[in-house]
Amino acid sequence: MSEKIVKKVDIKNRRASFEYFFLEEFTTGMVLTGTEIKSIRQGKVNFQDAYCLFMDGELFIRSLHISPYTEGTHYNHEPMRDRKLLITKRERKKLIEGLKDVGLTIIPVRLFTSERGLAKLHIALAKGKKLYDKRDSIKERDVKRENDRAGY
Repeated sequence: MSEKIVKKVDIKNRRASFEYFFLEEFTTGMVLTGTEIKSIRQGKVNFQDAYCLFMDGELFIRSLHISPYTEGTHYNHEPMRDRKLLITKRERKKLIEGLKDVGLTIIPVRLFTSERGLAKLHIALAKGKKLYDKRDSIKERDVKRENDRAGY
């Protein structure tokens, strides 16, 4: 085995908090193949342009790049395929109602493995930030960094 497989995985979409305001957050399961979960345990996931959408009443994640497993054979998975997310009916209704508002979207925030070793995805109903909101975020981050350095 060329790369180490880690039991606990916690991959964050750092860009999401910079680009969006989170209105409501949910934890979902994912339908994966064998080589996908092995690749996730190696940490080979990219959230760059990932987003969630409803197709035929079911929630899917699109543009989540999970690199092919290095030890996989011809049974390896396609890196950019749509993956089904598992949520409850109550959560599904909340998300569908939330998407009726203009300017809201569902984005992945964090990918982690549970105690049982199952891959879970933390998603958020989010509203995009304007340019001046992003400037405020940068300013707050810089002030916090300066205070931490000064020892406050």
